[in-house]
Amino acid sequence: MSDEREPRTSWTFLTQHARVLLMISRDADVRLRDLAAMCGMTERAARAIVTDLEKAGYLTHSRHGRRNRYQVVRGTYFRHPAEGHHEIAGLLALFADLAPDAGHQPATATGDHHDEHP
Repeated sequence: MSDEREPRTSWTFLTQHARVLLMISRDADVRLRDLAAMCGMTERAARAIVTDLEKAGYLTHSRHGRRNRYQVVRGTYFRHPAEGHHEIAGLLALFADLAPDAGHQPATATGDHHDEHP
């Protein structure tokens, strides 16, 4: 029996909560259905994450007709003690210009992050 282990390829650097927050920061009027599709999750999961973010004070929403308009509270801080002295505004600024490109193909399931990026 070999002691070699298969590499873990199912993890990502950003959590689903961070991804949802980034998408909402790009489009305050995004529908939950569209948010879920952009983040690769179910609408139910997206709704649960939005609720988590609202309860924790990272996000607010208001009704505009039949739609919700979200607002990210940029002055809030990261939750983990290691990053707790940093505002989430820094993360949002880091990814602000990295809106999904319709022509860009995501990395393969193997997580090959060594490919050249434009």
